[in-house]
Parts: sequence; structure tokens; C-alpha cells
Amino acid sequence: MTAAGLRAGLIGLGSMGRHHARVLASLEGVTLVGVVDPMGDTNGWAQGAPVLSTVEELIALGIDYAVVACPTALHEEVGLKLAEAGIGALIEKPVADTVEGARRLVEAFESRSLVAGVGHIERCNPALRSLRTRLEAGELGDVFQVVTRRQGPFPHRIADVGVVKDLATHDIDLTAWVTGQEYTSIAAHTVHKSGRPHEDMVSAVGRLSDGTMVNHLVNWLSPLKERFTSVTGERGCFIADTLTADLTFYSNAAQATEWEALQAFRGVSEGDMIRYAIPKREPLLVEHELFRDAVLGKSNDICTLRQGLRTVEVAAAVLESASTGLSVSLKPDTDAEGVTL
Repeated sequence: MTAAGLRAGLIGLGSMGRHHARVLASLEGVTLVGVVDPMGDTNGWAQGAPVLSTVEELIALGIDYAVVACPTALHEEVGLKLAEAGIGALIEKPVADTVEGARRLVEAFESRSLVAGVGHIERCNPALRSLRTRLEAGELGDVFQVVTRRQGPFPHRIADVGVVKDLATHDIDLTAWVTGQEYTSIAAHTVHKSGRPHEDMVSAVGRLSDGTMVNHLVNWLSPLKERFTSVTGERGCFIADTLTADLTFYSNAAQATEWEALQAFRGVSEGDMIRYAIPKREPLLVEHELFRDAVLGKSNDICTLRQGLRTVEVAAAVLESASTGLSVSLKPDTDAEGVTL
């Protein structure tokens, strides 16, 4: 780190990389010193930073950390080069395309005590950050169920993975993160309708370590774009729309229903509905600020590589269940010292 601040690099100028470049170029306390993309910068997305052909060239510039936004299949190779050079990394999600690759990345960065994180950007969505804070404060009481729906048209940017590793990893991570629990079992079904080698729809049901039920519906086959998270508990239900960053609470109140025809259909008493006023900052900017602060030792509010590994493990279990038709149990996650996380 120089007196002027942190020196950062970027690897990949694709659909996410260009946004990382935009944020890095204006991030307080950080200088974007170089971008790696073998295809060059035909669209002018590098924000004036030098465009390089190899990771080695970027490392030679002298950087404090790098953002890895290349295709998922290259995450492990690129991440290991950065770790070996003693450079921290913010790696786009999923952290790797295989469980084994994710484990090798965890070992490489942890063994060198390097700051590294995974870009699970939903953790920085205003609605979900507010939801997590409210759950931690006990506003919902006991949590019974988490339901997510992530649907929309096929994204042509994706070529190397299916809907489970690309989209469902968002929901796997955010569910564990907002509840503070981990997955203990998962069962899933997938379908292939678009003619591609990878699945384009998944429906999964699982259980968390405290007994909470989870349901995920994810696809690339719907003309309706939806990003829905619902958490139901003893005091009501929170609904987060991460497209609009809105959070709404439906309360179980003590208001009796006098309309006799409706009484038979009311499982709980009807209560108030509140839509919270939440400051809505760009999630990607928040993600970069949190990682910058982690590199500076000021914060640890990032998705760690070990947490990213766990998400890849759950995603692999989803695909295993879909292939075998059986529910898959997941062992408790442990750190290098064998302590359950």
C-alpha cells in the first residue's frame, strides 16, 4: 500500500468486469492501476487504466489486491497465481466451478493469511442487509421458512455453467447469510429445455441447521424477471424484493376476522403491513467499500472464501440430488482448526 492508498487490479472486462472497473476507478482510497483481458478493451470499459494480456503483467505492476471477474472456469487458476504472489483477491461468485477448486483456493489464501472474498453481491443489497439486521435483532422470533424465487430470461453472457452454479448460488449464500445458519440437507429437481448442456431450471427444498425449511425456485426460462426472498417466522413474514431493494413486513397481529366466510381460511390473525424506508446505495459499490476496508484491516464484513466454498458445496449437492433423485445430507462446515463455523 502506498501513501496514496491501495493499488488494485482487475481481471476480466466482461459483463461484470466492466462494472467493477467503473466502481474501482472512482473508489475512494483506491487506484485502479491495470486491467487484464486478452481480448483488449474494444468498448472503452477500462476507465483509462492500462489493459494487459496476462495476470503476470498485472502482478508486476505492484498491486495490493485484485478483482477476479473472468469466466468461472478460470477462477482457480487466476486466484492461485494471485495467492502465490501474496496478493489479496475479491473473486466473483461462484468462487470456483468445482468443490475441489474452491478448497484449493481457500487453502492458498488462508495459508498465507491473505484477505480474500467472494462477490456474493446480494449480501450488499439494501433490502437483504436490513432483513439480516432485523432477524439478528429477533424481530421475527423463531424463523420457520425461507423461500426464494429467482427467475428471468436466459442471459447470453453465460456459457460455462448452468443455472445452479450461476443463479442459485446467490440464493444459497443469501439464505445462509441472513439466517446465520448452514444447510444440513437438500433435495432438488432440474430440467433442460434450452438445448444447452447445462440445466436451466431448478427447484430445491432443504433444511438449515436450526430446522428452518428452505425452498428455492430458479430458472432462465421465464419472461418475468423476479428476485424474491420471503422469511416466515412466529411474528410474521418479511419479503425482500432485491430488484427494487424494497423490504416489507407482514405482521401476525391480534386483529380478529369478523367476516365469517373468511375465518375458515385464516391460519393466523391478520396484522399490519410495513414497507421500510431504506437508504438504497448501489450494492456493487458497497461490496467494494467493504472489501477495501477488509484489506485495510478496518472491517471483516465480507463473504469469505470459506463461506464461498460452502455455497459451492451446497450447489454441488443440489446437482447430485437432481442426478440421483435422492436427498443429500451436508456435513457441518469446519475451519482449518476443526472448529464448526
